[in-house]
Amino acid sequence: MNSAPPIGKARAIALISLFMASFMELLDATIVNVALPDIERALGAQNAELQWMVASYTLALAVGLITGSRLGDIYGRKKVFIIGLVAFTVASVLCGAAMNPEMLIASRALQGLASAAMIPQVLSSLQVMYKPSERAGAMAGFSALAGVAAVSGPIVGAILTDANLFGWGWRTIFFVNIPVGIFAVICAVKFVPESKAPVRHKLDLSGVVILAVGMLAILYPLTMGREEGWPLWTYLSMVFGVLVLVGFVLLQHREEKRGGEPLVAVSLFKSRPFAAGIAMMFLFFIPMNGFFLIQTLFLQLGLEYPILKAGLTMIPFSIMVPVLAGISAAILARKIGRVVLQLGPLVIAGGFVVLIFTVQAVGGTVTPWHLIAGLALSGAGFGMVVAPVGIFVLSEVPTKFAGSASGLFNTTSQLAGALGVAIIGTIFFDALEGSAGTSQSAVFIDGFTSTMWIMAGGMVLAAIAASFLPRWASESDVAEDAAVDLVDA
Repeated sequence: MNSAPPIGKARAIALISLFMASFMELLDATIVNVALPDIERALGAQNAELQWMVASYTLALAVGLITGSRLGDIYGRKKVFIIGLVAFTVASVLCGAAMNPEMLIASRALQGLASAAMIPQVLSSLQVMYKPSERAGAMAGFSALAGVAAVSGPIVGAILTDANLFGWGWRTIFFVNIPVGIFAVICAVKFVPESKAPVRHKLDLSGVVILAVGMLAILYPLTMGREEGWPLWTYLSMVFGVLVLVGFVLLQHREEKRGGEPLVAVSLFKSRPFAAGIAMMFLFFIPMNGFFLIQTLFLQLGLEYPILKAGLTMIPFSIMVPVLAGISAAILARKIGRVVLQLGPLVIAGGFVVLIFTVQAVGGTVTPWHLIAGLALSGAGFGMVVAPVGIFVLSEVPTKFAGSASGLFNTTSQLAGALGVAIIGTIFFDALEGSAGTSQSAVFIDGFTSTMWIMAGGMVLAAIAASFLPRWASESDVAEDAAVDLVDA
């Protein structure tokens, strides 16, 4: 049974609880990147383990998102939100207390699963708490918060790690979630309203397991293969993973034909705009998430920037993302349609090329001032895409498939992120080993620039895929969709 929506001060406190949970989840998706060199030194982690510290979170979040949403529909969104929030806080404690790389990787995966339970309930609860005429303001605040959190992770992580509170160093980035999580739980218990979906949905747990097995069978050898010398088992594992994913698609198609509720409605891909949109998402987020990983390693290990300097170097990127996201969703998407999604990846590619030539021209003495133009361009292109992309990808989806399409859209960005860390990370570390540079900075410049060329090429492919999207998107629910898409991206 749904409880009465809170009003006045109670609703404001409930909103704070939901926003704090969202902020923590979005921050932790990227906050660990800037601390990776410190974690490497403290725990003696290998390169592949550094990749898994990032990828385990996004992979767990990806495979659990749709199930987390349906758990809230069935058992109560408030209940599942609080369980996810408590689990996220506990997982943060485990991350901060990690004594070895394996413990940190496992704890990050637990954080991802907790986020998958927690985050889908936030937007659903906002729908319950606010009347349609009031939602624009709440969604605007949610979108602004999401934009700040999503791009401030490296900066906040650098500040917290550099502050070295209580001698905790990098562990502070996880321990800071404890008081925030406890406060959010207390507020949620008393003020967030309980609600369930009017139609009882079914859980496709077998689909979740098969998807997770298939992705792990591909991602594990991708990240470990380089350090192991690419033995036969790595290739066999990836072939097995592909076969499992093919079987997953076939089983999902059969379940849909029977009239069931599959994890993925395969018939959605009969729509060219939707299929093209999903393809674009993969082509876009694989190089983008790879960039977030390698830039911090390049700055700290290659150029030997202190962690705070490395974090603050990303300010031009972080500023441009929310600025262009707002302009893109509110103006460009309406004025030039899908062209904004074709231009965005090309602007990022241009930013990557500027960074490449800058680094090659200046060499190991490159400063944050030299990198401003390339980072600002990259951030502008990122903002141009993340806000309006969902409006176009989902614009021609039939209403009856709206929930499934939205869930698949969100899952795709997370899966692409995990793949990006695995694929781009492996290319980067391979390039470092193959470099003929005679100094540490020269080796990292070789690895960074050669990998950036590949990522720029990926962005060009993403722009081509965007040309298959609808020329114009529906005007309805634009503000709400933009907020959701920015958060998920």
